Parts: sequence; structure tokens; C-alpha cells
Amino acid sequence: MGTNVVSPNGHIGHNLKSIRNFKGMKQEVLAMELGEEWNQKKVSHLEDQTAIDSDLLAQVAKILDVTPEMIQNFDEKRMNTFFNTFNDSSVGNISSNLYTCNFSPIDKIVELYERLLVATNEQKQKGL
Repeated sequence: MGTNVVSPNGHIGHNLKSIRNFKGMKQEVLAMELGEEWNQKKVSHLEDQTAIDSDLLAQVAKILDVTPEMIQNFDEKRMNTFFNTFNDSSVGNISSNLYTCNFSPIDKIVELYERLLVATNEQKQKGL
């Protein structure tokens, strides 16, 4: 058994929960990955802990495909700031707007498919 690991922000369980949610993983799935003795309720209790055993932290980190240090040092405010910069038009230069999509790609695919059907039908009618 390893030593208890704490987070600089004071709550490693909350960090774990935030990363799990960010990864789109439910507590039940994490419990299943942790092993037979785990269940959703036990994962919920783990996420309420201010400190977690280092061996367990390493196991959870592996399941979430992150490092134990990422869980330990996770800062939700910094993460939100980081991701919000991608949606902030005031950041960067004018060229940052080059990647803004002003149409629905699905609608374009449907439109092209309909045009293909019309062209195919016209060719069939000419061939008769």
C-alpha cells in the first residue's frame, strides 16, 4: 500500500471527478475497470476523499489515461480558461477566424448526394 496523496487545491477526489467527467466516463464504468470489489457507491465515496492512496491513484490514472500528477495538480479554473480561449474571438489575430465553419457539413453532403441522384436519373433517361 502506498502513501496518501493530496492535491495542492486541497481535494484530490474532486480533481478525479472532474477528469472522469471530462473524459465522459460514468462512475459505474470506472468501478468496473477498478475491479470486482468496486461499485458506483465506492467510486462516489472515493471522489469525496481529500487524499487518495498513491497505488490507487496510479490505477485510476491509468484507467483515465492520464498521469497521477495530472489528477493531483488538476485545476478546473485553469482548464476552463484554456478551453475558453478557443472560443474567444478577442484572442489571436484575424486569421484565427479562418477555421470558423458557417455551414452544416451534413447538409452539404445531403445536397451533393441529391445532386448525384438527379444526375444519375438524367443519364438513365437519356440512355433509354
